[in-house]
Amino acid sequence: MTKQTTITADEARFPLSKLVLSPMNPRQNVPAAEVEELAESIWTAGLIQNLAGIMDENGGAEIVAGGRRLRALQLLAERHPELAQERPELASPRVLIAPDQTTAQAWAVAENAARRDLHPADEIRAYGKMERSGATPAVIARAFAVTEKSVYRRLALAGLPEPVIDALAANEINLSAAACFTISADEARTLEVLEKCRGENWSDYQIKKALKPDAVKDTDRRAKFVGIEAYQAAGGRIGGDLFAEETLLDDTDILDTVFADRLAEVAESHKRDGWKWVEVNHADYLGWWFVQENGFERIYKEEGELSPEQAERFDELAALAEAEALDEDGQAELATLNAITEGDFTDTQRAHSGLIIYVDREGEVQSYEGLIRKADKAEAIAAGVLAKSQHSADDAPKSPISQKLRDDLGRVSRGARQHAALRDPDLLIDLLAYQLSHNLYWSKPFGLSVEDVPNWPTTEADGYALDERLTENPPRDMYGKDLGKSFRAFRQKGPDHIRGELVRFLAAQLRGGDEKLAALIEKETQPNTREVWTPTAANFFGRVGGPYMADLWRDLLDLSDDHPTATGFDKLKKGEKAAKLEALFRGDHELRSALGITDEQADKIAAWLPEGME
Repeated sequence: MTKQTTITADEARFPLSKLVLSPMNPRQNVPAAEVEELAESIWTAGLIQNLAGIMDENGGAEIVAGGRRLRALQLLAERHPELAQERPELASPRVLIAPDQTTAQAWAVAENAARRDLHPADEIRAYGKMERSGATPAVIARAFAVTEKSVYRRLALAGLPEPVIDALAANEINLSAAACFTISADEARTLEVLEKCRGENWSDYQIKKALKPDAVKDTDRRAKFVGIEAYQAAGGRIGGDLFAEETLLDDTDILDTVFADRLAEVAESHKRDGWKWVEVNHADYLGWWFVQENGFERIYKEEGELSPEQAERFDELAALAEAEALDEDGQAELATLNAITEGDFTDTQRAHSGLIIYVDREGEVQSYEGLIRKADKAEAIAAGVLAKSQHSADDAPKSPISQKLRDDLGRVSRGARQHAALRDPDLLIDLLAYQLSHNLYWSKPFGLSVEDVPNWPTTEADGYALDERLTENPPRDMYGKDLGKSFRAFRQKGPDHIRGELVRFLAAQLRGGDEKLAALIEKETQPNTREVWTPTAANFFGRVGGPYMADLWRDLLDLSDDHPTATGFDKLKKGEKAAKLEALFRGDHELRSALGITDEQADKIAAWLPEGME
């Protein structure tokens, strides 16, 4: 029916006993309070808007528009037995009669859409009923004055099992939750999940995960790498979420198989390039740590050199590119010259090394090239591909700082960063939110895990004074206690206490993240290791050799090797040297006066840190 169509309708009066609610009327359930309110209005002001319906087989009419008014009139008839005498216009209301079923259906939809919004469940059923009667989404959209996209979304819900729509009508699930069930074609599974989630306020994610626990989105790196067509060709099934406008891959086993096969094909193609070996790795990122942990040596491409003519042409093309005036052919030529300058691996290099292929988070193939295995190092050195180490571990000069001491110094440095971070609670909370909302893998700024983030040296508190919030108030042992009662008491201490506990915990878990993130944190918090740590005989000087202390004494006091103060220090025993340096760092007034310490030297002593500390 188009808007140009002329509708011819009859109008007649019918006694209330001849009027019934039509199944076409979308508003099958109306709250009693609404009917009561409308009945009072009609009794006072009369029936302002007529009913509309279609003739039935018994000489009466089925009301398709005006279901609430019909119920209100029937309520008035119950309350006023003499309604026909008192208010005959209400006892026999005027009804506009539709000439056919199609018109009646359109009236039912349009009239109800124009009035108070239908419950979503009623609307879904109305859309579905119209579709089953032959109405197109476009017709339904015009009737309800909504977009066709909205119609398609409601029609998707109209195909759900009836118990899901019943649960929506009963407000046991909301509309968003009902939409989640459209991803499943397994009715038994749908009803099973419905029973678990109705009235339980499950999130959309929980419902979808319960319906399809193994499904992955088409944005998954594996899917992007192999392509949906290859996945389907292998027998993989596709699901969908109309409401999230995403495609779901239901068969992860098939996806993994296709992914592995495709990655193996890529690796095989690289083997033809002359590499000694090619491997695949199913991780989505391989960093420098991977090379170190697996004992690889890495070699790099031999850089190429442009001829004078090529170099001149390179400069011309680069200038055009910077001015955004380079055409497609010019871009290709510039890329070729760039490739020459970047160089390539020689045949000899490839013959002694290999590469590892992996797929990154965007579904793109990446490779780690020029890796030499431990077993191949000797041959690579003999072939001149890998340089022989100039120093073995035994030949390297031994550091005066032992590994145990180095570990302690690292703990102190970390403690200083945590100490400084306590000054900026907002930064700590922002960092926590960032870590929780991003998968940072090994670059987490906080050690939120079962392991400790050490910041306490083996020498305990000697010369080391952190903020007491990092050293006091350990976690309470709640074994066997009433956690509900404890939690209520905790909350009653107020938001300041709760925030303080969170800040204290976050500061104690701070480890920094990757290099750039750690640098940003330190720029914000300005840690100063010497604010919390002062070298003493116990925590440092007594743990290094005499020559180290003698060199430090000369450096701090700007002494020549033959200066009496330097030579006198050299004659001291190790313990005496350590004690004297401790006194110097602790600011012993008599010692500093005797040595004639200048302001510049005092500043140097106040800022000094041993190697390995930050």
